[in-house]
Amino acid sequence: MVTDAPKRRILILGGTTESAHLAKALERRPHLQMVTSLAGRTREPAAVPGAARSGGFGGIEGLIRYIREEHIDVIVDATHPYAEQISRHAVVASRSTGVPLLRVERPPWPRQPGDRWAMVDTLAEAARVSGDYGRRAFLTVGAKELQAFANLERMWFLVRLIEAAAERLPLQNYEIVTGRGPFGADDELRLLRQHRIDMVIAKNSGGDATYGKIAAARTLGLPVILIRRPVPPFDLPASATFSAVEDVVAWLDSH
Repeated sequence: MVTDAPKRRILILGGTTESAHLAKALERRPHLQMVTSLAGRTREPAAVPGAARSGGFGGIEGLIRYIREEHIDVIVDATHPYAEQISRHAVVASRSTGVPLLRVERPPWPRQPGDRWAMVDTLAEAARVSGDYGRRAFLTVGAKELQAFANLERMWFLVRLIEAAAERLPLQNYEIVTGRGPFGADDELRLLRQHRIDMVIAKNSGGDATYGKIAAARTLGLPVILIRRPVPPFDLPASATFSAVEDVVAWLDSH
């Protein structure tokens, strides 16, 4: 009697454009079964193909337990380049369980002619120097990381969030705009002009979905305070690292 081979179970640590594209690609492969784990930071996350879970694992031990109990065969870290904690946990969990870890590392944006970038290492440093570059800032660093800018009384911020804030933001003067990327350069140009923005504060997230504001700032000649990516916080490398989702799919197909 012929029986179907068991499906390999893939855990995608997601929340990014790449993780959604990966889930969509793997959905068409009958020999794979994936579940995408989302951080749970938004009340209505974008739908992803296949199974999904939301919320933390309960630290490293919780992630290890989940991998073992759910019989995960491969972990794919497709989280945001600045999601240091979950990436660190994924490396430790991979080593503890022996489950291969693949990492999708989105290349950072390269500086282009005409860019006026001020590179800083931390949000606190960005806040400290912001007054040297302008007074009306387009602030796109994430809803959970605004505290560093809380005491800047002379600054006004246009803050973009995925969804409306449930409570007042920890800022003195601000306005919120909501939206889910991708954001085109022309739309960003109109937004910056409409709100008389004279500087942009952002993370070097890479990718196309949020590059529009960088291109728009270049067109207008605006300074951009850009927060460098954190140094990888782990001593142990992933089993394999890729810059493109297609390469992850190829690895899964060939192993």
